[in-house]
Amino acid sequence: MTNLSVSATSLPRRRVLRVAVAAAAVVCTVVACSPVSNSGDGDQSGGNQSAGQDSFGTPADPAAVKQGGKLVIALSAEPDALDPTLSRSLYSRYVFQAMCQKLYDVNEQAQVVPQLATALPTTSSDGRTVTIPLRPGVRFADGTPFDSAAVKATLQRHLTNARSARKSELGPIDGVDTPDAQTVVLRLKQPFAPLLGALADRAGMIMSAKALQSLGDDFASAPVCVGPFKFAKRVPQNSIEVVKDPNYYEANAVHLDTITWRILSDASIRAANLRSGDAQVADSVSTQDVASLRQDASVAVLQSQSLGYQGLTINIGNVDGVGTAPKPINRPLAQNAKVRQAFEHSIDRKALVDAVFNGEHAVACSPISPASSFSSPEAQTCPAHDPAKAKQLLAEAGVQTPYTVTMLASNTPDTLRLAQALQSMLKDGGFDLKINPVEYSSLLDEQDRGNFELLQLGWSGRIDPDANITNFVGTRASQNVSGYSNPQLDTLLTQARQAGDIEERKKLYGQAVTLLQQDDALIYLYRQRNLTAVSKQIQGLQVFPDGVIRAAFAGFAK
Repeated sequence: MTNLSVSATSLPRRRVLRVAVAAAAVVCTVVACSPVSNSGDGDQSGGNQSAGQDSFGTPADPAAVKQGGKLVIALSAEPDALDPTLSRSLYSRYVFQAMCQKLYDVNEQAQVVPQLATALPTTSSDGRTVTIPLRPGVRFADGTPFDSAAVKATLQRHLTNARSARKSELGPIDGVDTPDAQTVVLRLKQPFAPLLGALADRAGMIMSAKALQSLGDDFASAPVCVGPFKFAKRVPQNSIEVVKDPNYYEANAVHLDTITWRILSDASIRAANLRSGDAQVADSVSTQDVASLRQDASVAVLQSQSLGYQGLTINIGNVDGVGTAPKPINRPLAQNAKVRQAFEHSIDRKALVDAVFNGEHAVACSPISPASSFSSPEAQTCPAHDPAKAKQLLAEAGVQTPYTVTMLASNTPDTLRLAQALQSMLKDGGFDLKINPVEYSSLLDEQDRGNFELLQLGWSGRIDPDANITNFVGTRASQNVSGYSNPQLDTLLTQARQAGDIEERKKLYGQAVTLLQQDDALIYLYRQRNLTAVSKQIQGLQVFPDGVIRAAFAGFAK
């Protein structure tokens, strides 16, 4: 058995990062966390800072914040279902962070730490038995006990629900045992390196067994979890509200009475609400607004480089809906990799980032962040911007130009600026891009059904690269909306999931990226900075590289 705990108390921050990465590397050999290198120390005060300097925010000083108050967060898009089994959007994770705790969490150094578990898992020598100790004396928001039976009920639902977005994240779990109320034992068909990373995300959010039994597939209408807050109400396309939960095991650490997420898709309106005081937090600050907000003495801008990406997904075989067997689509873009490669060679990523986002974001050519310990030169290889080659590939594919492609995109101003820049850029490569803007929630529905030719969407990123790759490009994976299938890629990703050595996984992911760039079912464009603006009336709000706004323990300054 292997177990590991590292205390970072009193160590200088650079030393903490080295210890965190070294510790995580040991854990990765048995239960799979993915350490992420930090690009710099960053300013932790939450004050104004220059572009490129990380600022995650700091925990609230209990003596410096008021008890009570209503926090309003201006949110850029409506969350999807508030059901950890079904949810796919970043925005639902904001709400879950306040009301649905997980077995494990991620700290600002992208290190996995216990949350509803009391320690990192222990794993058998063959990697097929994982034991998780649970926090005692914890109750769900409905007053029922949090115990191993509840964990088992949640995990079994993740694995068996027909619409589950978690099934492929949990990999080869063969059974869940509950030897006592505070212990869960996971039996695996084979070693599974990304497991710990999955349990530090939605797969590790434990739901009330009573609520699951009574609500079934309608759990999202009145979700019940363990958390500092509990669900109060939702007004579709308008707002979500949670209230402080007296059942929470550390209720004395919760300062706010309520948190409301108000849906405001226009970034300029979110910024205006922040300045007027109608909201105290604005997520996804536009790169058009961030410079002025950094100069505003009443506002702090929290920022960090995302672990995820923004990209373009091409529908290759999603005919009957996500997760179903791929079927042929009679379009050159779907049928011929040369057409997709031509599309990629028509894109100048650096020009996009500079022109559309004022250089705030970073070019991305793969799903693996360069900050990841699993990165390699192969994983960061970038196909060149070469319109002449694009036209040559189209000619070789027998496609007449201009070749028309219709792109589904969310109707936010920033996304539309990106789409229009792409539209102009792609002309030089022989493409005529048509833009079909829709509401974010509609985009999610349409992509799942396969009702698109090309769509622009991203992923907020996870610490283990498997969670940024397999679920999206593995054959019949739960978020493979492209309908893409490559058995050679599946083999590489399976090998990486089972490998205990970081260097071996790094090599395998480099090979996987090479295949992805040959097939081009998903074209990676850029890696955005997480930009969140916060009124200085608020203390304790934090945003880490996973992009999630952590508001549960914030409070109004005295």
